Amino acid sequence: MVLATRQFTLQEYLDYDDGTDARYELVNGVLVAMPTESRLNEQIALWLLTQFLTLVPLSQLGRGTEIAVSGRLVTVRIPDLVVLSPELATALEGAKRSLIGFDMPPPLLVVEVVSPGKENEDRDYRYKRSEYAARGIQEYWIVDPGAAKVTLLIWETGLYEEAVFRGGDRILSPLFPQLNITVAQVLNAGAGQL
Repeated sequence: MVLATRQFTLQEYLDYDDGTDARYELVNGVLVAMPTESRLNEQIALWLLTQFLTLVPLSQLGRGTEIAVSGRLVTVRIPDLVVLSPELATALEGAKRSLIGFDMPPPLLVVEVVSPGKENEDRDYRYKRSEYAARGIQEYWIVDPGAAKVTLLIWETGLYEEAVFRGGDRILSPLFPQLNITVAQVLNAGAGQL
């Protein structure tokens, strides 16, 4: 839901506080309210965090980390999960706000869990795909409980190559080949795995 039709600068977005716990993304200069996460989406993101925690230190993982990306005007996205490079984790140390600015390296991997609805699908499959590609993010995972699949977008010479996994398929991450999880485990948020 678009909150205001006026254009915000990045600094105005960073300074914005409406006194509520509502979360907002900045999309082409426009403040947009984030939909409330379902319990399943939250569990999926947290379960994936536990899986990545076996591969990277906690300092390289982020939930609620904002990423400034290119758009027609300034855009700031808030993915469900982010895996940072060691250099980026160091750059964010001591920051007052967990914001990956344009002057910082991109995260290694971003995970978005698709919420139901055409608008959410467009946002995750279309808009964020081009924004994350322009930012040079090496892997972008789209976890889609409604379609029962995980799509990996892998950065190859300036574009994303797509790999789709379903059911009992093991998710094959080029960045994390030692990761041993299936789509079924992800979509069931690791039920019985914790």
